[in-house]
Amino acid sequence: MRDTSYLAVDEQRLEANLAAMAAHADALGVALRPHAKTHKSLEVARRQLAHGAVGLTVATVAEAEIFAAGGCRDLFLAYPIWAEGPRADRLRALARIARLRVGADSVEGVRMLAAAVRAGRRGEAPASALEGAAPLAIAVEVDSGHHRSGLAPERAAEVAAAALDAGLAVDGVFTFPGHSYGVGAGAAAAADEARALAIARDALTAAGIPCPVVSGGSTPSAGAAEGGVLTELRPGVYVFGDAQQWELGTCVPDSIALTAHATVVSRRDGVVVVDAGSKALGADRPGWASGFGRVLEVPEARITALSEHHATIALPPGIAAPALGSRLRLVPNHVCSAVNLADELVVERDGVEVSTWPVSARGANT
Repeated sequence: MRDTSYLAVDEQRLEANLAAMAAHADALGVALRPHAKTHKSLEVARRQLAHGAVGLTVATVAEAEIFAAGGCRDLFLAYPIWAEGPRADRLRALARIARLRVGADSVEGVRMLAAAVRAGRRGEAPASALEGAAPLAIAVEVDSGHHRSGLAPERAAEVAAAALDAGLAVDGVFTFPGHSYGVGAGAAAAADEARALAIARDALTAAGIPCPVVSGGSTPSAGAAEGGVLTELRPGVYVFGDAQQWELGTCVPDSIALTAHATVVSRRDGVVVVDAGSKALGADRPGWASGFGRVLEVPEARITALSEHHATIALPPGIAAPALGSRLRLVPNHVCSAVNLADELVVERDGVEVSTWPVSARGANT
């Protein structure tokens, strides 16, 4: 029996989640390019590709390097990158081994990207001149309501034209409907996404720039995504589920595939304390969340406080406190943050450990 705490993956639930999202994308008539920052696992990535994903979305150059080295050769860095210094060298190296798409929301940004892939040390050929190499591709990021990065959809052609002038390929446009992370917000965010992307797509085509890729999606908005506008869907959390998705209604407890196994180390009436804290679960708690996480065995319970290595769980009236030494499965609020804290995932089938998977891209934050 393993010492707690540790993160465990229910392999059967994982496979069911992968199959369900692949079927949803197929029904919409869109490509699935899931976000690998959730799982950071080469094994999970390979399973996503086996279920028909066209490639992966990643959050950082370091993640792209790890997944490319592991054989995932169609990657989308879905945020604007300022490509100078070592990062420029790393992008140039990536463009040699993978079909690489990078987000951009400024003319200055695409010029930096172009300079990065053209530049080389003395005697080194630029990436686009190497046999079999494709030019670096960009997708123009537009703001659909999350108000993080991304320019106004009407201005998308400005960045696309600058990319073409600089010798880059243009795949199309994308957005992140992050404002879907609110109770009841998924459908409205999906509608905002469709409107913004349609404007951006039309801006490119009006300028004579083809726009084959129209990319969006988040796990809370995926169910309401509009296949008539989107050509590509990029959810991430769906592979595992978490307490946020549970409370948003995006998943049900029986579909949650990743939990933190913890042991009850202290108890009193209505309260237990377990040996998994913020260094196992992460500390995320959006304002609408009812706690710091949930308990799979006691759905009405709430994690009310986190220390570094302990979680305090309030039990509903009438529920006896589990005995000291009992094991509980905790559902982190934000599974992406929890995974990034773990060295490995313990894989279980029918509740029995069958394998471990390294968190290959743990800490790949640059």
